[in-house]
Amino acid sequence: MKIYAVVALAVLLSCQAKADEGKVAARQWKAKCSSCHGLDGRAQTASGQKMKIIDFTSADFKKKPDAELRSAIVDGVDKGDKLMDPFKDELTPEQIEGLIKLIKAL
Repeated sequence: MKIYAVVALAVLLSCQAKADEGKVAARQWKAKCSSCHGLDGRAQTASGQKMKIIDFTSADFKKKPDAELRSAIVDGVDKGDKLMDPFKDELTPEQIEGLIKLIKAL
């Protein structure tokens, strides 16, 4: 019976950790990304429309590999009228991975 209690506690702690990671990613998204990408990832903001940022909920975007998203977050984007500052000095690797998961879930 004790082993079930230990397993149940481990599952609860794992779920709590994932929930906490999701909250951190959501706060990071709101603070650092939503002004251009929008809260919903559709880039229907003044900046998003001006820079013609891709809709993160589109089928084309969903095909992008995680490595491409990671590179954009870490190194930034500088493609003519599309400009995003790098976040390599502001976000931990865990926060970056959390953002990638959040973006893919939009």
